[in-house]
Amino acid sequence: MNKGAAIISEKWIKASIIGTIWAAAEIVLGSFLHNLRVPFSGNLLTAIALVILISVSYKWRERGLFWRAGVICALMKTMSPSAIIFGPMIAIIMESLFLEASVRLFGRTYLGFIVGSMLAMSWNLFQKVFNMIIFYGGKLIDIYASITDYASWQLNLQFDAFWAPLLLLLSVYALFGVFTAIVGIVTGRRLVSMPPAEVDAELAVMDPSHKKDERSFDYSLAWLAADILLIAGLLVVVSITKWIWWVATVVPVITLLAIRYTRAMRQLSKPGFWVTFVIITMLSALAFSALQPGENNVTEAILIGIQMNFRAVIIIVGFSALGTELYNPKIRNLFSRSHFRQLPLALELAAASLPSMIADMPDLRSAVKNPVSILNRMISRVEKRLAEVRTSQEKKKRVVIVTGAIAEGKTAFLGDLTGILQSRGIAVGGILALRVVEGETTTGYDILDISTGIRKPFLRLTGPVTVGVDRFSLIDEGYRAGLDALDPARNSSSSVVVIDEAGPLELRGEGWSSRITELLQATMPVIIITVRNSLVDSVIYRFEIYSPVVVEVGYKNRDEKLNELVDLITSDGNS
Repeated sequence: MNKGAAIISEKWIKASIIGTIWAAAEIVLGSFLHNLRVPFSGNLLTAIALVILISVSYKWRERGLFWRAGVICALMKTMSPSAIIFGPMIAIIMESLFLEASVRLFGRTYLGFIVGSMLAMSWNLFQKVFNMIIFYGGKLIDIYASITDYASWQLNLQFDAFWAPLLLLLSVYALFGVFTAIVGIVTGRRLVSMPPAEVDAELAVMDPSHKKDERSFDYSLAWLAADILLIAGLLVVVSITKWIWWVATVVPVITLLAIRYTRAMRQLSKPGFWVTFVIITMLSALAFSALQPGENNVTEAILIGIQMNFRAVIIIVGFSALGTELYNPKIRNLFSRSHFRQLPLALELAAASLPSMIADMPDLRSAVKNPVSILNRMISRVEKRLAEVRTSQEKKKRVVIVTGAIAEGKTAFLGDLTGILQSRGIAVGGILALRVVEGETTTGYDILDISTGIRKPFLRLTGPVTVGVDRFSLIDEGYRAGLDALDPARNSSSSVVVIDEAGPLELRGEGWSSRITELLQATMPVIIITVRNSLVDSVIYRFEIYSPVVVEVGYKNRDEKLNELVDLITSDGNS
């Protein structure tokens, strides 16, 4: 039986494409705005992103698309040649989270979109202030306070000048957010009324199995840990020691990091950094000497400015080093064992789709002139390809749900099925939950490891306190045996894996829940899960199972259904 690939859910596919459109706008339009030194270019990019998110949400209404698209777009920034990626990544994620939170609180209403857009746009100001403080430390606040106090005294102002510029800027950002939300709403309403555009699906590369060539780099978890310790240590040295120690420690370490991480020095090689270096040094000298009463040492004030710049160098180079190491495939693979298990697949899809999105991205004038038709063309292309992706995924993996009422013979049906498959030379792994009966009373269940035939006690009756699975106590020996039997690594050579069963425990994230998730993300071509008939829809939704084959077990036509399922598993080149 040929092995298939892991399946990506339709929600993540849509989020991936939205995130890719967003990333393409960042790359194409962002480069245009930054190269022309357009003022407030960051706010314009945020506005474009919000218009995309709000307008597309009128077409695709799944919950959670905003934050998923934000995560995808942020991770696409790791492909950027820029040495500074953490700031934009944080901004992108926060903008998507603010919009997501507002829409969940107020619904997909004008209020929800406007409040979310205001918060997302205003975050740009908070992040700029926060970044400056992170880069230059608390002394930057003292410089700003000295300058505003001096201005207040010179102009004879009767209010606290410290907050006035920030509040004014915040008001401008918030109003721009309102305007952006209105544009997004109008665009979205027009988008819904438009018929699908005629597109060439060949331009949309949407093959999750297509991986981009990764940059040649010797990733190391040891280097990642060392980078964290070096950054923290240097910041401590710069904060509590004299300047001679800054030079003695910072210069060698930064040189070492620059040798390993070549793009870490790109930001330091830009003239803008050194202009900022001079400005910060002069402002510190001015703020801590000329603008403050009493006798102040100019040399000491200049050293404060240099100290701030040393801190900025450590942050810039250090975060660039961390950003490089965090792209380690081992770290990204951790997502596959978390709630973000579909993220790597979505990111691969985004990377494969990005070239066509960039090729299809218009210039800024065209985007402003007719954004609705552009988005409609992109969405139409994606929707056309979604059907092809669904068909492709169904060929890669089959999930069979064997269902019926309690005690209707689901496990016995699977016992017969696995016996037939094994007799035909098909490797079957997984577990069966065998009922233990005393008289007419079910006193427990044992776990049978299908591949080895070993049986272990799993559940035993504790008393008639409750009904259902909660009336049993779990035996650790059987539980561990079940986890081992369902381990994807142990089933790497299995053609069929059986999970008996998924019930209330699994819906609560307990029992075999983690193993079900892992197996669905692994390369098992056929997975058979038993589910009582009242829980089928819940299990399909909980584990994001798409297009399962549902077989209802009963005493009627039992042998016929058994043969049909055997034929299904062994047909179409799967055996």
